[in-house]
Amino acid sequence: MKEKKFDIDEHFVEGIEIIYENLISKGISIVYIGKFNHSVIKMFSSMAEDDMRKGKIDLTTRKRVYHAIIEILQNMARHSDEIAEKGKVGRGLFMIGKKRDKYFIITSNKIKNSQIEKVESSLQIINNATLEELNEMHQHQLKYGSLSKKGGAGLGLIDIARKTSKNILYNFIPINKQYSYFLMKVVIDKRKIN
Repeated sequence: MKEKKFDIDEHFVEGIEIIYENLISKGISIVYIGKFNHSVIKMFSSMAEDDMRKGKIDLTTRKRVYHAIIEILQNMARHSDEIAEKGKVGRGLFMIGKKRDKYFIITSNKIKNSQIEKVESSLQIINNATLEELNEMHQHQLKYGSLSKKGGAGLGLIDIARKTSKNILYNFIPINKQYSYFLMKVVIDKRKIN
């Protein structure tokens, strides 16, 4: 019996190898592009937790990274503007990496251009706040915040900033007149167990 061959363009394979080497050299260990739902969130949080255990990361840092992953993925699942358009789960790009003594999470999802000013304003307020001010914002939202149409109470970004103790890095890249990509990077310092 003759074995069937897999027909694939060699340039495609070379391109994948270049992407793979580039990701590895930048410390990125997990990349996902697609739909975000509860199952995907559970899978990535589990993968990241296993990876951190292998790296002998202290429990406090593991909890901070885990919490940031959950919050970020929930934000993507709930707030991607593709959800409102298609009535389904959110879509986007999610990456986890570590370099030296830092974990980082990078995400990208579509956002309506009409929402950019609001999101950027929120991020600027959060990034300029002290930890004490973030805690106050968090308590205020718990007491007085109302649920948005997408099910959020405005706690996600505040919580991420509280747990990471670093500025949330972000950018908006235009796609067309209606949408842009919202890119976000969160960095969490880690401590190794001796």
